[in-house]
Amino acid sequence: MASPFLSNSTISFSSSLKYSTLPRLSPSVSFSSIRFKSTPRRILTVRSKIREIFMPALSSTMTEGKIVSWVKSEGDVLSKGESVVVVESDKADMDVETFYDGILAAIVVGEGETAPVGAAIGILAETEDEIAEAKAKAASKSGASTRSAPPPPAPAADSTPAPPKSTPANAAPIVTEGPRKTVATPYAKKLAKQHKVDIESLVGTGPYGRITPEDIEAAAGIFPSKTNVGPVVVEAKPAAPTKATSDSSAPSSIPPPVPGSTVVPFTTMQAAVSKNMVESISVPTFRVGYPVTTDALDALYEKVKPKGVTMTALLAKAAAMALVQHPVVNSSCKDGKSFSYNSNINIAIAVAINGGLITPVLQDADKLDLYLLSQKWKELVEKARAKQLQPQEYNSGTFTLSNLGMFGVDRFDAILPPGQGAIMAVGASKPTVVADADGFFSVKNKMLVNVTADHRIIYGADLAAFLQTFSKIVENPESLTL
Repeated sequence: MASPFLSNSTISFSSSLKYSTLPRLSPSVSFSSIRFKSTPRRILTVRSKIREIFMPALSSTMTEGKIVSWVKSEGDVLSKGESVVVVESDKADMDVETFYDGILAAIVVGEGETAPVGAAIGILAETEDEIAEAKAKAASKSGASTRSAPPPPAPAADSTPAPPKSTPANAAPIVTEGPRKTVATPYAKKLAKQHKVDIESLVGTGPYGRITPEDIEAAAGIFPSKTNVGPVVVEAKPAAPTKATSDSSAPSSIPPPVPGSTVVPFTTMQAAVSKNMVESISVPTFRVGYPVTTDALDALYEKVKPKGVTMTALLAKAAAMALVQHPVVNSSCKDGKSFSYNSNINIAIAVAINGGLITPVLQDADKLDLYLLSQKWKELVEKARAKQLQPQEYNSGTFTLSNLGMFGVDRFDAILPPGQGAIMAVGASKPTVVADADGFFSVKNKMLVNVTADHRIIYGADLAAFLQTFSKIVENPESLTL
């Protein structure tokens, strides 16, 4: 039934106002042509997205990363925040998480391959309908990278190719005897727990003996679809004779390889160490040596050693306390035009690991007590050898300590790390004959400490004063335990 108040086509309004105190208004106002017309409803569509998984920058010095292992496989459904791939940076192996939900449609960079920071290493599809499109996108990226690579040089006419070395596709893990440090990828550890495999009894086929998921599957009797390919060692051959040209007299920057030698490419960590050492050459440095009597320190070490305190922790604590009194030695110059006083005393300590060198950092070492410092150092060393250090745990040092005394080295010089003001090289403590002021001889334990410093910001007097303070703390170490 139609409403009596509505018309199918027109709505009219009329009004009449009659007041003596107000001006006269129009007695009738009529709107006769207002119509309500239906408009088509706007339909909102949300297009699905195909996203790329990029190679992340895991440290400030990282320019490229190497894929250690893919935690997920193509076709797996991913949730936001879930680990997808393990990437080897210049200092550590780190799990990379996805920022979106979706399906891992394609892997662009495989295990063992390297990609620059920011490059796509995988393609993530939102739904199954976009997997084919994502695979096509991955194929185009792989093709583009292949086209951009320079073609390999043509072999010489008289050269004979070296016979390829046969490598078994599925090498069975070998059980070794004796204690050793087991290094495995996070996904391999997860698989070992699932299949109840004793990870300590395996020898990995990954880089430097790292245990990979394929090793766990082989030990559990599961045959993976993909085979693990080890690092390629290129056998160097004598340079083939070439025709003389007009510029044949120009010297070559790279000398020819020695006949019979092998060429092994740098690992990511070795490349980072090499880059840092080359950068340090441009810094003007000088070195100062100082003998330190360690009898009292040795006695203190015997007391605190059962509590887990190491000699390295004692030396780091003594250096941090000395830096409090000499802040210029804790300063740094990075641009060659100014220098900065660092408010925190972060002691970086050189640690040799399989395939490289890393410097875990004891942050705020002057503020931590000796026992907490030792516990922190133990944790850092374990993470360093497992390549699980976070960037802030190895790139935030303000002063570096290198201790080779444990190997019996009596003295050595250390190379200054880029961005720091000084590095201390500590030798072994050895019995030394010492004459006092009255001419009486005695035997005391002494160690030689050599400090390399940036001469742009630290001068000889500054370094000598610092070493005197360090020596006093070591020779009277009661303050180290306060």
